[in-house]
Amino acid sequence: MLTVWAILIDGFIYASWLFLVAAGLTVIYGVMRILNMAHGSLYALGAYAAASAIGWYYAGGGSQLWMAFAILASCALLIGAISGLLIERGILRLMYGRDEILMLIVTFAILLILEDVMKLLWGTTPYFAWQPYAAMGRVEIDVLTVSGYDIMVLCLSAVIGLGLWFWLERTNTGKILRSIIHDREVSEAMGVNVRRMFTITFMIGATLGAVAGGITAPIISVVPGIGIEVIVLAFAVVVTGGLGSITGAAAGAIIVGLARATSIHTMPQFELFIIYAVMAGVLIFRPNGLFGQAIARKI
Repeated sequence: MLTVWAILIDGFIYASWLFLVAAGLTVIYGVMRILNMAHGSLYALGAYAAASAIGWYYAGGGSQLWMAFAILASCALLIGAISGLLIERGILRLMYGRDEILMLIVTFAILLILEDVMKLLWGTTPYFAWQPYAAMGRVEIDVLTVSGYDIMVLCLSAVIGLGLWFWLERTNTGKILRSIIHDREVSEAMGVNVRRMFTITFMIGATLGAVAGGITAPIISVVPGIGIEVIVLAFAVVVTGGLGSITGAAAGAIIVGLARATSIHTMPQFELFIIYAVMAGVLIFRPNGLFGQAIARKI
């Protein structure tokens, strides 16, 4: 019973992190039909910016936890919004209407460019921002102890997920975005400024990626290559749940998180394999993912 309890706790904590990473990717694909491979680099940018700012704050004598979180969030939001705006306006806007495979190649090229830019700016030395993680201590759940920071990430993931659902389902902007998802041409004919909505969507998706990186920075050592590792995991989650579906991203994250936790506690040698085995198993029976919908071809 203790093992089951540990699997559930570890699985949901890991799932909350997976959802944070995958949310921006699925928002961008859902509206723009762009599988943004550069999402991993946006995650890494957020992590580097947050780790640098947190390091400067504590090195300067700072000690207030709330201030550290304010700095972390501000850096991630700022770097995500600016990077998203520059990428969408400077590169992607020139490529709209092209084949999805070409857009995939373009965003992969952006990922490679950003990886080198980060090496030029931050070098290859690992960055650590452990102070917020340590300051939140440990929480006892029955006979297990869990990091307070991990509990915070779990709660934040739920808040972000509910916020995205409310934005897409209950606001005028969300309704406009759903009309674009359903039929881009008709939406444009009805007076919707599709390009402006694309800019807003990409900035939100990029910001979500950077925020995920900023939140993760206190948990890991921030090193070159973390963006590439993350985009592979995020891709597995959104494909399992269904590309473009927030509900699917949440379901995919939970399934993958619980499967990974089960593997770690029972068969640790299969930790990496189980993630892709779950994805493959879902796609065999649901080629569009759990909540994905087939897109009708237009002639």
